[in-house]
Amino acid sequence: MAALNPGKPTEPRGKRLSIQVVTWNVASAAPPLDLSDLLQLNKDNLNLDMYVIGLQEMNCGIMSLLSDTAFEDPWSSFFMDVLSPLSFVKVSSVRMQGLLLLFFAKHHHLPFVQILSTKSTPTGLFGYWGNKGGVNICMKLYGYYISIINCHLPPHMANNDQRLEHFDRILEMQNFEEQDIPNILDHDLILWFGDMNFRIEDFGLHFVRESIKNGCYSDLWEKDQLSIAKRHDPLLRQFQEGPLLFPPTYKFDKNSNNYDTSEKKRKPAWTDRILWRLKRQPQANPHNQRLPVPHFCLSLRSYVSHMMYCISDHKPVTSTFDLELKPLVSVPPITLMPEGLWTMENDMLISYSLTPDVLSSPWDWIGLYKVGLRHINDYVSYVWVGDNQVSFSDGLIQVYFNTRDIPETEDQFLLCYYSNNLHSVVGISKPFKIQPSSFLAEDLLSEAQPHI
Repeated sequence: MAALNPGKPTEPRGKRLSIQVVTWNVASAAPPLDLSDLLQLNKDNLNLDMYVIGLQEMNCGIMSLLSDTAFEDPWSSFFMDVLSPLSFVKVSSVRMQGLLLLFFAKHHHLPFVQILSTKSTPTGLFGYWGNKGGVNICMKLYGYYISIINCHLPPHMANNDQRLEHFDRILEMQNFEEQDIPNILDHDLILWFGDMNFRIEDFGLHFVRESIKNGCYSDLWEKDQLSIAKRHDPLLRQFQEGPLLFPPTYKFDKNSNNYDTSEKKRKPAWTDRILWRLKRQPQANPHNQRLPVPHFCLSLRSYVSHMMYCISDHKPVTSTFDLELKPLVSVPPITLMPEGLWTMENDMLISYSLTPDVLSSPWDWIGLYKVGLRHINDYVSYVWVGDNQVSFSDGLIQVYFNTRDIPETEDQFLLCYYSNNLHSVVGISKPFKIQPSSFLAEDLLSEAQPHI
């Protein structure tokens, strides 16, 4: 049909994005040597597209915070070291004292991820201290609004009402009126996770531990404070959660899988949770019980804890989601093309074109990256688009790029166009190689030899 109607634009195909969500209260510990199980790196057929990682209780002493301000914190560096060789780029991050939220995506998704806002909401000490609260990344993904929240709510059994108040306060503070962004409850997807600190009511320590030992969780679910709150709170009820088929993730003796043996002997609880909320819920037609094919839906593939990690008194929890969507944006705002053969000794040309709705700025820039870049500032070199433009015709713009200072390497490279207006990468080239300076000389020499 598309061939018969060349004037009619083709419908964008549906996409399936696999997302790994991680939440972990690390209790000020440094990263362990191996996080393959946590990141699902041992599953060859998983084909993840994105990682959303939330940590609580990172080391936030004065010297640690000063060091992390000047350099990457140890956890961010660790995740980038592990994920960048797999083509994952750290797209955005936000830190508030011990809370850290990271978002990674495969590099080919970058032109379709627009970071709109990052925000910190302290709720400790009457809202003035960030030891408790939430951090948020708001973005557009293939044209859909998505908010990601990592939180740390007040502890202790008796503070349940305070936990629910902080939950509401964090939600209320995610307003973006000045930035022309819809209210968070109008976003297509909210991912909310963290150390929520909800406890198990009524049952004594012995009963809870025996139930866990025997794998009998159903009685404990009934007395889980978050489950109880969802039965009474209409807004909280809109947030979904997978089944709690794993043991409570708190509180353990450090460096063991034993629940708390200290004098306090705290009762185990599912403090570490991952919730989500979809704006669009598909409705069945009363005359047809089959659900319509949604343009945007989320399905849970797994919801598990990882008992093998013992550096903290909490066990990490992960969810793997499949996000199915029909892209609202299916063409990159910028199409980048390195022109001709790139060598180390010449100024080379880059051609690019813009879609009609893109507003360029003299402060836009094009970065040259090695394949396996860690984050957007991990460029080898860059040019300002306004300063280096050499021609403009038929919607195609050309800029020149000086490659003489780039060290010779066998690595492949990428070009990324960064929009100052959108604060995001809006175009990315295919990988290519830059030939060494001797390449042209050898090529010319071979051409000069007489052919027999």
